[in-house]
Amino acid sequence: MNIILLGPPGAGKGTQSARLVEHHGMRQLSTGDMLRAAVAAQTSIGLRAKAVMDAGELVSDEIVSALIDAELLALPERAGAIFDGYPRTAHQAEQLDGILEKHNRQLHRVIELEVDEEALVRRISGRFSCAECGAGYHDEFILPQVPGTCDRCGAHEFKRRPDDNEHTVRKRLQLYRSETAPILPLYEQRGIVSRIDGMAPVDEVYRMIVKLIGTPSEHH
Repeated sequence: MNIILLGPPGAGKGTQSARLVEHHGMRQLSTGDMLRAAVAAQTSIGLRAKAVMDAGELVSDEIVSALIDAELLALPERAGAIFDGYPRTAHQAEQLDGILEKHNRQLHRVIELEVDEEALVRRISGRFSCAECGAGYHDEFILPQVPGTCDRCGAHEFKRRPDDNEHTVRKRLQLYRSETAPILPLYEQRGIVSRIDGMAPVDEVYRMIVKLIGTPSEHH
């Protein structure tokens, strides 16, 4: 199975991808990770990408496509791919079709994790963690049992990620709506789009995804 996992930042795509990788032997193709890896390994694509990023510009569709092409070439025939953060535009969606065809693969499903935006803003902007051991907390849902003291290690310092604030979260949601949402109609025409309640408990979301893509034994 080759699937695209969509959803705004904080919808839980990373968590679900990790499970599919672990239990289904799928490979998560995250363009951000692939770019960082290519730059670190100083591959020819990585060097091209680095030059562009150092100039403060966005990496072109051509470079991203070349990365995906190389990843699919290295992917075992039986392993499915999870596309994360790509395609973002109609042009990239077209390119992906061409790349998949070249590797004798097809896109089976596009799964969007739907979120309640207000709840998501609260979920993300309330997060903080222990500065010592990294234990996660939340202003509304998970406060330390003793105020100001980490349950896990007893430390008294906490930190928040600078981009976990309401303004940034709303901006990311808006960007997702304007950038990624437009590719959905393309896939809806093919009848391969499914939507899942991304606000449901993590296990429940995972069960719904597996129900859509089937278990690994059904793919053979």
